[in-house]
Amino acid sequence: MSLEIAGPAVLEPGHRSPEQPMTAETPFKSEFLQTMRDRGYIHQITHPAELDAAAADGKVVGYIGFDATAASLHVGSLIQVMMLRRLQKAGGKPIVVMGGGTTKVGDPSDKDAQRPLLTTEQIQANIASIKTVFEKFLTFGDGPTDAVMVDNAEWLDRLGYVEFLREFGVHFTINRMLAFDSVKLRLDREQPLTFLEFNYMLMQAVDFLELERRFGTNLQLGGSDQWGNIVNGVELIRRVDGKPAFGLTTPLLSTASGAKMGKTVAGAVWLNADLRSPYDYWQFWRNTEDADVGRFLRLFTDLPLGEIARLEALPGAEINDAKKLLANEATRMLHGEDEAAKAATTAEATFERGVLSDDLPTVEFVWAGPEGDLTERTAEALVKEAGLASSMREARDLIQGGGIRINDEKPLVGQYYARSDALANLGAFKVQKGKKTIVLAKPI
Repeated sequence: MSLEIAGPAVLEPGHRSPEQPMTAETPFKSEFLQTMRDRGYIHQITHPAELDAAAADGKVVGYIGFDATAASLHVGSLIQVMMLRRLQKAGGKPIVVMGGGTTKVGDPSDKDAQRPLLTTEQIQANIASIKTVFEKFLTFGDGPTDAVMVDNAEWLDRLGYVEFLREFGVHFTINRMLAFDSVKLRLDREQPLTFLEFNYMLMQAVDFLELERRFGTNLQLGGSDQWGNIVNGVELIRRVDGKPAFGLTTPLLSTASGAKMGKTVAGAVWLNADLRSPYDYWQFWRNTEDADVGRFLRLFTDLPLGEIARLEALPGAEINDAKKLLANEATRMLHGEDEAAKAATTAEATFERGVLSDDLPTVEFVWAGPEGDLTERTAEALVKEAGLASSMREARDLIQGGGIRINDEKPLVGQYYARSDALANLGAFKVQKGKKTIVLAKPI
């Protein structure tokens, strides 16, 4: 799970403010921006000196939008949630915007194809599911620094098309929009970009303007793929309302294979417990590569920087202690102290003492599988049923490569198992991939 993060940069879009340009080394006066820099969140900033002064005066209201394309956010979105947490801890006010309106269009940023269009009912069901995660990281309420959650369908759904074009379309040029990476990359690859998606960046700019008018929001945060969209909102507010507005982006996190943070061979690392168990979530962080431990501790935990520096410098096998602490802290923050402790105990019993626990991830499957055989199942079928392979072919390749154990023994391709071969004490097959992933496959 090695990540690559581009070095920090401080940039200004459009018309420049009359401030002295800052560099990536210029010290910040505000706790917020200094913390963001020290922990590795900053990639780009607009009007950095202005933003630093506003943050030092406790006058930052910042937002991030989350489109509801699935029933849960995945861990790739966690850096955005943590930025809002950093803002609140530094005395700013975080605004969580659920994309009930923008999800109907779909963000083309960093996408090779249009997202599937969801119905209003599907979007609202996803929002209801996603909302619960934010309460784990932010304090909501009516106080000056308490977080607020809103749905941009409240204002976007009410805009008439002609009204939208007349009020906002005049502030954007096609020339400028075509120059943004989110558009340019799709066109350079000769991949279709629908007019529906082309409207997205205008809608996001309108979000920022609406939030500025409702809450005094003056900062939009996001990943670096959102830079163009954020710049549009900054410039719209400064042009239309004459108010200060700022943007800040984080580096995009990618694995060594180029996949986005939050994606694994087994699929997305979801934040909702019903889609990924606390134990599996704990294991995801425990399996961090050695070189990434310090970075992840800075980004995804509240541990002091001095303690993190000590942990990432641990020699040899001792770095595993830092990985366990990372897993404990990240799991505790999302799922609570009890679930984190249970996951740690289960992992220790399984991998260090060889004791199986029914707290291990368990997958129930119908014994009469696709092979049509009611009495036996192949090793490939058990691997696939356990969720450790997406297809029978992938399962076969894993078995041939020696990466699979069933009930602690390496199976052969095509080897059959009877239902009675399930472990008697658990009524399940112990299916293991590599050294770190174990699933109990329980026939029903």
